Amino acid sequence: MRKLPRAFYDRDTRTVAQELLGKYLVRVHRGRQRVGRIVEVEAYLGPHDRAAHSCRGLTPRTAVMFGPPGHAYVYLIYGMHHCMNIVTEPEGQAAAVLLRALEPVSGLKARTQGPGLLCKAMQIDRILNSHDLLSENFFVAAPPNTDEVLRIARRPRIGVDYAGHWARRLLRYYIRGNPYVSRP
Repeated sequence: MRKLPRAFYDRDTRTVAQELLGKYLVRVHRGRQRVGRIVEVEAYLGPHDRAAHSCRGLTPRTAVMFGPPGHAYVYLIYGMHHCMNIVTEPEGQAAAVLLRALEPVSGLKARTQGPGLLCKAMQIDRILNSHDLLSENFFVAAPPNTDEVLRIARRPRIGVDYAGHWARRLLRYYIRGNPYVSRP
C-alpha cells in the first residue's frame, strides 16, 4: 500500500473529502493490522462553518485543527464515543474531514458504520489526537486497485441541525450503493 503524502491533505477540504473515498485507513496496534476502506465522510470547512468545532476559535480541544494538514483530530462526544477527523488545508485554516464509515478490508470484525463504531473497531481514541498520518502505524493509503470509478453521493451532514444553513449544505459524501455507509 502506498501511504498518501502530506500534499494530498493540503488542499480544499471538499476535494480531499471526496478523494478520501475508496482509500484505506490503516492502523497497526499491538502487532495487529486493521484496514478499512473509507466509504463515507463529512467536510468541515473551518471557523466560518457553524458546524465545525473550529467555529469557536482556537481552543485546547481544536488546536490540532489549526495545525498542519495530515494529522488526526480525535475527540469524544456524548462522553462515550470517539470520532476521528483528518486535518486539511494549510496550517491555520482549521478545516477537517470526519470519517463516518469504513468497509472492512482486513482485521476488522466489528461494525464500522458511523464515526463512533468506526473508531471503536479501529481502536482509535484520544491518544491518537494530533497523530501524524504519515507515520508507520496509523495512516491513509491508496488501495491496490486505483482504477475503480466511484459513484459519489452528496447529502447534508448528519447531527448538525444547530448550525443553521450550514446543516443543509451538501458536505457529506459517500460511495453510492455501498452497504457499509451509515444510516442517518
